Amino acid sequence: MAERRWPSTESSEVMKYYLRKFGFYLVAFIAALTLNFAIPRMLPGDPVDIVLNRLASKGTVQPETRAAIESMLGQSDGQPLWEQYITYVKNIFTGNWGTSVAFFPTPVLDVIKNALPWTICLVGITTILSFILQQIMGIAAGWKHGKKFDSFIVPVSTVFQSVPYFWLALIFVSIFAKNLGWFPLSGGYDYQHLNPVLSPMFVGSLLHYAFLPALTILVSSFGAGVVGMRNMMVSTLSEDYIVTAEAKGLSNSRIKWGYAARNAVLPSVSGFAVSLGNVVGGSLLTETVFSYPGIGQQLLMAVQNNDYALMQGIFMIITTSVLVVNFIVDILYGFIDPRTRQTD
Repeated sequence: MAERRWPSTESSEVMKYYLRKFGFYLVAFIAALTLNFAIPRMLPGDPVDIVLNRLASKGTVQPETRAAIESMLGQSDGQPLWEQYITYVKNIFTGNWGTSVAFFPTPVLDVIKNALPWTICLVGITTILSFILQQIMGIAAGWKHGKKFDSFIVPVSTVFQSVPYFWLALIFVSIFAKNLGWFPLSGGYDYQHLNPVLSPMFVGSLLHYAFLPALTILVSSFGAGVVGMRNMMVSTLSEDYIVTAEAKGLSNSRIKWGYAARNAVLPSVSGFAVSLGNVVGGSLLTETVFSYPGIGQQLLMAVQNNDYALMQGIFMIITTSVLVVNFIVDILYGFIDPRTRQTD
């Protein structure tokens, strides 16, 4: 008789680990959804009054106009708060995110769709490039700790880490844009002479306008990653398996990249996941200083205009991106390092 095979205890534990992770992020998503609904309603001001004041400056506003605008913006003073919350959740999942006050009467989703590619291309690509450079320099410094390169890169990284981002951005604008005139002061491309169509001139203009904000992000985020990777590399080099690899006579290159760097980089992956998740929301200062047309700039305008719908839409994109990226990294971490799946 063939032996009956039962699911192994290990497979069951792995499944419990992933279900536990999914449950954690689901609860976090619900909490973010609730806070996203509540916080804008605690802010002073009424978006309906803002739109009515704008319309009143252009002519007479009829009494029934207020009810129409309330319906368009998803506002209703007579509706209980719990009904507003249910309606809000339904609208989130059906794509009806309301109408923007700051860009009235443009729908919120259209505003976000127009701004999101700018932020992802600028901050996303720069974040990935910054992570790669940080790891390479940290590995080089840790591999030869105590030598000239290590003695140079650690204090330099510490200085960059302590410099306020907005201050560095203003210095770059003053030197490279205003005084030297090498780069434009603001904008995403040359609006006066180019149309937003895919062409060599348009792509060149995009890169020209994005270089200075990208350089600011790259330099300001340089310090912590390099020092952290360098310290992890130094700690890893003292492990027994590194000593064993050296005793076997393996080449320095194989020990460096195949053993030391491979294990030292694992803690940095979590930090990279947080940085990548914050790409959508971490661009507020960048886009404010350089007037770059991304999500951060739209969020600033939404706050200034009490644009509840746009604020909620942008916050929803930010929180969802952070949760999704971290969930994916947690799942991958379970495959990369099985020890993370162990429970007490």
